[in-house]
Amino acid sequence: MSLRHAVLGLLAHGPASGYDLLKTFEGSLANAWPATQSQLYGELNKLADSGYVTVAAEGPRGRKEYAITEAGRAELHHWITEVEPERVRRSDMLLRVFFLDLVERREALDYLRREAEGAAERHAAFAELALVVDSTDDPLAEHGRIALEWGLRFTKMQQEWAEWAQRRLG
Repeated sequence: MSLRHAVLGLLAHGPASGYDLLKTFEGSLANAWPATQSQLYGELNKLADSGYVTVAAEGPRGRKEYAITEAGRAELHHWITEVEPERVRRSDMLLRVFFLDLVERREALDYLRREAEGAAERHAAFAELALVVDSTDDPLAEHGRIALEWGLRFTKMQQEWAEWAQRRLG
């Protein structure tokens, strides 16, 4: 996924300012694809230059509201239906596991404990977010909840794996 397609997807639900988009990112998409304010505004400019979005309204203090164009909708549709998702194959965390024999056993176990705790914390944060998502009728909520379920299951698996690995080395 790219920031470009995330922005197009949000604008397909309705016009929004950069600030509105940033708040939506922070409340939902950031769990799957984080973006900074400068990245988001830079991408909006690129999308406008490419004809995928247009400035639909301008307000006080230079506030711009962006809307997706037909070309933007076509690009988003193409990306959703025809472009194969990038599968992440690199894991800094797992690469370290390969070399845990190079540190003291206690350090290896501490590393795995931290991984388990971190996964448990991320899982708890996702579980809290699920309560909010389940209580809203926002257009992104249904599919956002499906994506959130992946996060819940993945973090639970990470925690269980790290705890298993600790027992295996312990």
